[in-house]
Amino acid sequence: MMDQPSIIEIVDVVRDFLEKRAMPELKGHTAFHARVAANALGIVSRELKLGPKSMGEEKARLAKLLGHDGTLEELNRELCLRIRDGLMGLETPGLTEHLTLSTKDKVAIDQPSYGGLRQANK
Repeated sequence: MMDQPSIIEIVDVVRDFLEKRAMPELKGHTAFHARVAANALGIVSRELKLGPKSMGEEKARLAKLLGHDGTLEELNRELCLRIRDGLMGLETPGLTEHLTLSTKDKVAIDQPSYGGLRQANK
């Protein structure tokens, strides 16, 4: 039986090809678009690797903050409404920590080399 490569492996191999083989031979607009494609594949790879754990932790924090379970989308929507309506704020126990951790997780997927992320993780 032949094992199939995982989606993450496929994405990483295509990104590696673009960065190491294709981009050095490209110029101008085509090189720019190859860099954009490689960056997009990097985001997809990190989302596949880090996203499930990050979303699970975010959902658990939200359920604790709000006092009930729901989908991640439902819980985030309710949190936004409570903040907008003044029912929750930075003085709410756990809210600042939740917002900080959620932001760090999202930046780690989208822009892991962002200097502010390294500083925040110290």
